Amino acid sequence: MNQKEQWTNRLGFILAAAGSAIGLGAIWKFPYVAGTSGGGAFFLLFLLFTIVIGLPLLLAEFTIGRSTQKEAISAYKAIAPGTLWPWVGRLGVATSFILLSFYSVVGGWILIYLIRAFTGQLMGQPYEALFREVIGHPAGAVSAQFAFMLITSWVVARGVQNGIESANKYMMPTLFILFLVLMIRSLTLEGAMEGVAFFLLPDFSKLNAEAILYAMGQSFFSLSVGVSVMVTYSSYLAKNENLVRSAGSIVGLNLLVSLFAGLAIFPAVFSLGVEPTAGPGLLFIVLPSVFEQIPLGSLFLLIFLALFLFATLTSAFSLLEIIVASIAKGDEQKRKKLSWVIGFLIFLAGIPSALSYGLLADIQLFGKSIFDAADYLVSNILLPLGALLIAIFVPFKMKRAVLIEELQATTSIGKKMFLLWLMLLKYVAPIAIILVFLHMLGVF
Repeated sequence: MNQKEQWTNRLGFILAAAGSAIGLGAIWKFPYVAGTSGGGAFFLLFLLFTIVIGLPLLLAEFTIGRSTQKEAISAYKAIAPGTLWPWVGRLGVATSFILLSFYSVVGGWILIYLIRAFTGQLMGQPYEALFREVIGHPAGAVSAQFAFMLITSWVVARGVQNGIESANKYMMPTLFILFLVLMIRSLTLEGAMEGVAFFLLPDFSKLNAEAILYAMGQSFFSLSVGVSVMVTYSSYLAKNENLVRSAGSIVGLNLLVSLFAGLAIFPAVFSLGVEPTAGPGLLFIVLPSVFEQIPLGSLFLLIFLALFLFATLTSAFSLLEIIVASIAKGDEQKRKKLSWVIGFLIFLAGIPSALSYGLLADIQLFGKSIFDAADYLVSNILLPLGALLIAIFVPFKMKRAVLIEELQATTSIGKKMFLLWLMLLKYVAPIAIILVFLHMLGVF
């Protein structure tokens, strides 16, 4: 077996891990959930829950991966041999497979929109009808999904340093630059401050129990915790790197992107008198019509779609990586072949989702389209279950001496801070996850 690859440095790890976290959750889901859940009050709760729940869970996955230096399944085996705990790693691998199978379909939609924007075939269209056409065209949807998986497989096949790290080093800074350009343009529109006020000034009268649970769920979903992706990514991290500082940097970048997303979208939406409660269609239907009404709108829509694609790809890299790493187990010769084979299998598995608004529109699973059923399975069952098991595993199955060693390897966080982290992980995170879990299953 070849020597296990590692990140070149801490920055490479942070950009890759942040790239995994900053995907559709931050750029697509966050704005429309915030828009339908009270704006500023939701953002404040999301910020609080990310620090209190998301950060402890992220650190938990880091301690598993870095302490064992193994990918997800082997890491749980090393810590708890002869038990059922390695199934947490297997659950993460299976969840990543299903998630990427329909996530790549959305990636394909973004590719189609980006090509249309680049060739001047997007602006001035009836956007709702256009979206139905894009998602309902069988050959177009499948071809675009295939192209998205082709890019993802190519990057992962190149390895940790030359593939994932290298791609993220270019794509993540570019994403932030594009976001800044878009945000500045949005904030300079007439009436933009109304959107800023909606997004940043909390109005707790608009909050209800459902919005609070949404904010709680978004706090750990947006950090890619629950599928053991961060277990695998942190296994490539050198022992002399600071886990606490790295986790803080990733959380900070994720919150910054969520802030940028809100400041890029809501000022433009309010400036042009559009309701912020458009839901999932906000990015594909509402925003093109918003950009159409501002000077150089086609250019700014192109910029937005480019950063949307970058964010989606960086998340896709991590989802494919956890699957490849769990089978390759550090053998870089196997990695290349496995990246292409598994990427192709994910493409095949995603075809029903790609066709679920076209040829297979009449097929329903539990009253949902194939795409929506896969999304429901991952978002409402598998992700919360994975996060809950990790929150239980680290404080109850890992030796306290190992946890202290990992968190204090390069810095002294202090006994009180360590005990606070452990308490949040033992008690607060599981209760929060169970509440979100039950809510998503429609129990209350």
